[in-house]
Amino acid sequence: MTIYGYARVSTKDQNLARQIKALNDAGCEQIFREKVTGTKRERPQLEALLETVKEGDVVIVKDLTRISRSTKDLIELVELFGKKGVGFKSLNESWLDTSKNDAVSKLMFTIFAGLVEFERNQLSERTLEGLAVAKANNKRIGRPSKDKANIEHAISLWENGRHNIKDICKITGVGKSTLYRKLKERGLK
Repeated sequence: MTIYGYARVSTKDQNLARQIKALNDAGCEQIFREKVTGTKRERPQLEALLETVKEGDVVIVKDLTRISRSTKDLIELVELFGKKGVGFKSLNESWLDTSKNDAVSKLMFTIFAGLVEFERNQLSERTLEGLAVAKANNKRIGRPSKDKANIEHAISLWENGRHNIKDICKITGVGKSTLYRKLKERGLK
């Protein structure tokens, strides 16, 4: 029997450290790590995990949102693990432990998986409502725009030809992609 862990974050900027520590503390012998949005069906490390596990193994995740995209997706994964004779546990959702393989665990899994999806949908609805209210009140949504004076300063430094892009960005605080976009808009790059 081998205990495997699966850790995932949605973006490359996010850190897996918290999940990895929890999985190590739970006794995972090998941890599959992934930096890809959960909404994508293609998750190479999850596929590798599914190919690796065998009867008697256990898969542990920090929480259900790390491995599943929806209740349906979670149920399909747990059924797949079950067909292979692999147990599945969630550290945050301690009620989920299919390695026990009893009726109560199966019932709890079905009920709480639905609740997890319900909570995720509620959060999404509240976010959309908040965005609609902000838009109706003419609030700007998204990242704050860069100071126009800094952008103009960056463009003038570029036109002078005495500084490279890296130095201009450091001097003005304007990001490289912003500067390139503004130069392109003005036909300077």
